[in-house]
Amino acid sequence: MRPTPPGRNEIGPLADLKIIELAGIGPGPMAATMLADMGATVLRIDRTVAADLGTPKGRVETQLLRRSRQEIALDLKHPPSVELVLELVAHADVLIEGFRPGVTERLGLGPQVCMERNPRLVYGRITGWGQSGPLAQTAGHDINYIAISGALHAIGRRGQPPTPPMALLGDMAGGGMFLVAGVLAALHERTHSGLGQVVDAAICEGAAALATASFGGVAGGTFNNERGTNIVDSGAPFYDVYECQDGKWISIGPIEARFHRELLKRLGLPADEMVSHMDRRHWELAREVFTRSFRTRTRQQWCELLEGTDVCFAPVLTFEEAPDHPHFVSRGSFVEVAGVRQPMPAPRFSRTPSAVPRVPQGPDPARFGQALSGWLAAERIDQWRTRLG
Repeated sequence: MRPTPPGRNEIGPLADLKIIELAGIGPGPMAATMLADMGATVLRIDRTVAADLGTPKGRVETQLLRRSRQEIALDLKHPPSVELVLELVAHADVLIEGFRPGVTERLGLGPQVCMERNPRLVYGRITGWGQSGPLAQTAGHDINYIAISGALHAIGRRGQPPTPPMALLGDMAGGGMFLVAGVLAALHERTHSGLGQVVDAAICEGAAALATASFGGVAGGTFNNERGTNIVDSGAPFYDVYECQDGKWISIGPIEARFHRELLKRLGLPADEMVSHMDRRHWELAREVFTRSFRTRTRQQWCELLEGTDVCFAPVLTFEEAPDHPHFVSRGSFVEVAGVRQPMPAPRFSRTPSAVPRVPQGPDPARFGQALSGWLAAERIDQWRTRLG
């Protein structure tokens, strides 16, 4: 029996899975991180020569989408390196890659070659446009993928241009999350068929899928294509953010009538039962009233008055502030590892909890053998170390 990989979590629902990640940026590392967080043994194959990957600069410990896994660096244009990856593929459950369509095929690591070595392999592919179609070979980024999906057009305030919501809606949610879902679905199917398959995750399609309800709303006439005019897109005064006396911000979202009445009561505002808060004719006036009211106190004062009530309230926190919120503190939602505060793995599992994340290390020739232990026998690792120089 081979020794347990040093990078393996002994807890977590995916503790029996072994995954190869061909290094990339954004959604691929996000998916690999989630799978590693849930216990999978993930081996990241990095590049020997730094490429223009847009990789965050600074200490490797802060590059959190590389946490909880081992790394080795290989030149995939060098045939022996490709052969090593194929040998590892024979022992893997999943391979994740995020190159343009056809790149891994040209490297000799395409799905057909890999699945000949391992018919049970789930081959996860993440791209912006997908593996086919007229845009498949075109460069792009998150903003482009959510633009074509319809989602970007809907984000922003009335009379203002579409507003890019960071690289979260496309890369991380429409890309990384959908790749994880696809990989896990393929692994489930494998328990019946005994065979792997290719998962083609396209960020533009994932972003569109996230907007499924909105597509239905447009078709049904309940969602307006004009930005900032709907209930949950900043159109409604009761579903928005407001500036406080100290320049900080709070959010409210009492959509339901009883929650809205509770907000008015706590703000000391009259509650006219004859006028529905859903009546758009009164939205402009209501926004003016809310704007004036929330500027009368600091954010902390509003937290003391409204937080923990049914008015659907929360302060708008920065990334530095969020980990210290009492709710997150009580749940242990964040952890500090090597001086870097970061989110704990999510979601939570009752019987097989995920482990505390491990420090991102980056590839190091001195750890080559350690990274491959559990994948290959010790003598085979020595042979590869000699062969690769």
